[in-house]
Amino acid sequence: MPRSSRIVPPMAGAFIALLVLSLSAGPHGHPPSPPAVEVVFEEWATPTPKSFPHDPAVAPDGSAWYTGMRANVLGRLDPRTGVVKEYKLPTENSGPHGIVADKAGHIWYTGNYAGLIGRLDPASGKVTEYKMPDPKARDPHTLIFDNAGTLWFTVQGSNFVGRLEPKSGKVELVPAPTPDSRPYGIVVNSRGVPFFDLFNTNKIGSIDPSSLKIREYTLPSPGARPRRIAIGRDDAVYYTDFARGMLGKLDPSTGKVTEFRSPGGDTSQPYGMAVTRDGAVWFSESGVQPNTLVRFDPGTGQMRAWPIPSGGGVVRHMVAAPNDELWLACSGVDRIARARWKAAASN
Repeated sequence: MPRSSRIVPPMAGAFIALLVLSLSAGPHGHPPSPPAVEVVFEEWATPTPKSFPHDPAVAPDGSAWYTGMRANVLGRLDPRTGVVKEYKLPTENSGPHGIVADKAGHIWYTGNYAGLIGRLDPASGKVTEYKMPDPKARDPHTLIFDNAGTLWFTVQGSNFVGRLEPKSGKVELVPAPTPDSRPYGIVVNSRGVPFFDLFNTNKIGSIDPSSLKIREYTLPSPGARPRRIAIGRDDAVYYTDFARGMLGKLDPSTGKVTEFRSPGGDTSQPYGMAVTRDGAVWFSESGVQPNTLVRFDPGTGQMRAWPIPSGGGVVRHMVAAPNDELWLACSGVDRIARARWKAAASN
């Protein structure tokens, strides 16, 4: 499929980086040095026009996957060849939204329009569907595996957090304590505890995997709206505050919240995010044109931003591969992007 490749050098994000320097000072009021990082973008067009790729995933074989939400397909990209194969889903207009691969390479997705979770076997093309046990749970949203192989997921508009045991197919739903809080992004920390955004509130939630009891953490600003979420190297919980142009950090042990202004400012609408092995937090700014990919260094508090060559078309989610490549779903421009980064050569 058509592919474009572009190196975006550090200077491409210099103006935005300077804005951050003025807002995020280091010790004694002096801003820390910006990270010397070079980013190379590659983008592939999806075969079906207007498919609206919503979320990406990376399988154990290195292939990249995406949900074609409006085309009712899952797509597989082989980065070595550029070949994209799409799998049509059996339930019409199921609205594939979230996506994740298990250790065996099966692809799991949420049917956001159909109240189901699906499992695709790429070898056979067979899809197994798991319906929600409560008809009110109409819109499964984002999903993730814990280390034990249990699948956790959010049900946004219906206000549930759920889990699915792949061996038995059993699905359990737990209502979020705050009404209409809209559970959104979800991650699992190193101890197996799922954390999730409550996008219609200024709260982050966690669920005890043993008791299924939900705990809510209230963020300092009433106007905060956490949308996506990621776990740092120290089990800190990072989130994108979509409404206020902030990156937030929650320490679950103390409840302390630290906020960092996004480079694009109050209306930058931080959205999809991921953490790489070096501890850097990456996120997209969907409210600036073109959309940007931002790198946050927790050690210095410094951010740097790079424009996405195609414009991004709103990057709703991203994922970090085991080799630290970042995969982005660029919904509005029907593209899947790979961002490879490395330390820039010193002058």
